[in-house]
Parts: sequence; structure tokens; C-alpha cells
Amino acid sequence: MRSELFQEAQETQRLGMHRQNRKMLRVGLNGEFYARRGSMSAYQGSVDFSFQGAGSVGRFFKKTFTGEGLPLMRVSGQGDVFLAHNAWDVHLVDLESDSLTVNGDNVLAFESTLEWDIRRVQGFGGMVSGGLFNTVFTGQGRVAIVCNGAPVLLNVDQPTFVDTKSAVAWSSSLSAGIRSTVKAGAVIGRGSGEAFQLALEGQGFVLVQPSEGAPAAHGG
Repeated sequence: MRSELFQEAQETQRLGMHRQNRKMLRVGLNGEFYARRGSMSAYQGSVDFSFQGAGSVGRFFKKTFTGEGLPLMRVSGQGDVFLAHNAWDVHLVDLESDSLTVNGDNVLAFESTLEWDIRRVQGFGGMVSGGLFNTVFTGQGRVAIVCNGAPVLLNVDQPTFVDTKSAVAWSSSLSAGIRSTVKAGAVIGRGSGEAFQLALEGQGFVLVQPSEGAPAAHGG
């Protein structure tokens, strides 16, 4: 039997997290990692999937109170695991004893060596809709994030403003807040009457996706 598929779609063989292709993550597993619940496409070997709660009382309270979109599962064992989320593009970020803030909707998986917490973006009491409670990863390890479309990486060296649902990830060293443009919301936003933007200042970067994501996509 012959087909281009047998070459183009052949699985990679490396241990750890690697992109199988633009839309799929392959994890050569010998230990454990954490992934978005419902993101498993296939697996081989002796692999266990279990519910992963918030991990601490404080984090559980913030997760429950904010509705942060990061439902996790713990994946452990030995084998190969393939993950995807709504056919979004997969990107890998290696943290080297530093910190990264990621919108919970854009987290696909991360290594267990990383610490994580839910943080509130300051402004309007944090109760404005639009994903203003985000996940901060710290330490050394790899994070797999997903973007709905090809993103742009903006260098933040001047005040920068991003649609709250288009912001995928940004340097945790940046000062983040909320800017209100109530009068101009329906003019400058791509949605209807968008009146708030994520405001970033300092030195760092922000990753912006061209889409606002799936309206109700918190699952797999």
C-alpha cells in the first residue's frame, strides 16, 4: 500500500512535548504532565488520565469564583499521547526559570515541573467579562499553547492595547490592566460594542491571535 500520508503523517519519536504538526501535539510520555480536559485525540501504551483540581484552596477558590477556562487532567504513565483543541494551531514555549501569563482558553498542556496560579488582571474589580483572570506559569519547563489562527508577536516597548479575547499570552513582567473605551467600543472593536481592552506597559511581549476564539469553547 502506498500513500503520501505514510510519510507526511508519520508520528515523531522524541520524548517530551513536540509538535506532531501545526494542529496536534505529541507527548512522548515517561512520567506525568498536565493537559486540558477533553484534548486527547489518541494515545498508545500504558497511560492514565485523571481529574486534576485546582491544587490548593486559594487556587480552587479563584478558579471557582472566576470561572477561569483551564479545566485540567493529569496524564501519567508511559506511552505516546496526542492532543489537540478545535484544530487550533499549536505552539511551544520553553520557560527557563522565568514566568509567562497565558489566557486559560489557550492552554493545551504543560510539564509538571512548572508552577501555575490564577491571577486577576487589575481593573474594574476584575468582574468585566472577557477572560481577565489568566494563568501564570513559573519555573523551568515547556508549555503548549493553542491559537485560533496565525498569531502576531508584539514587542511591548510602549503602551499596548489588545482585545481581551485576542490576547493569548504575555510577559508576566509587564504591568497589565484594563482600559475602558465605552464611547468608542463599537467603533474600534471587532465585536459588537467592545468597550474594554487589555492594557500592557513595560518591557516585554504579547502574543495576539487574529480570532476572538470559540464563543463557548472551554472543553476539548
